[in-house]
Amino acid sequence: MKFIPQKIADVVVLEPQVHGDQRGYFVETFRHDLFEAAIGHSVNFVQDNESKSSKGVLRGLHFQLAPHAQSKLVRVIDGRVLDVAVDIRRGSASYGQHVAVELTAENKKQMFVPRGFAHGFVVLSDTATFAYKVDNYYSPECDRGLAFDDPQLNIDWQLPSDQLLLSTKDTQQPSFANLADSFDMADKLYA
Repeated sequence: MKFIPQKIADVVVLEPQVHGDQRGYFVETFRHDLFEAAIGHSVNFVQDNESKSSKGVLRGLHFQLAPHAQSKLVRVIDGRVLDVAVDIRRGSASYGQHVAVELTAENKKQMFVPRGFAHGFVVLSDTATFAYKVDNYYSPECDRGLAFDDPQLNIDWQLPSDQLLLSTKDTQQPSFANLADSFDMADKLYA
């Protein structure tokens, strides 16, 4: 498995080696020892989640505050999405910047989204099945979000805005400039 650093150093794309023949394929999607060596700290994933969405569904940008902050390891089982991670760590050299990676069933890439980042994705194919691991449980009181269409973030979601389908919650998130809850680079995000 290759671990590919992104323009924001703490975000990593995982590119597995696919072994295939006329019968199908085999791929190792996660290996704890290699993963932790690549990201440089310990992560204990505690839950797996999966969603299925139709084209244009945009979920995000979401994050959880400490003490329930979450890292995510995300991938696509079926279809194609644009996956986005936004650095919301005040004091970070990349504060307010984002990484966007196309994840597909074919390329089998995964993206590690560390604590201190808002995360979202949009479905580019007719449907997509999206799966992810998290290292902390969902906490409604720590659940926060960020406006997906904030011009300051300048995220190209690769679809016209009239084709995007969002929850009511995701249409009412604060702008980056008005983000009251965030992280500080001095915060200890990992044990």
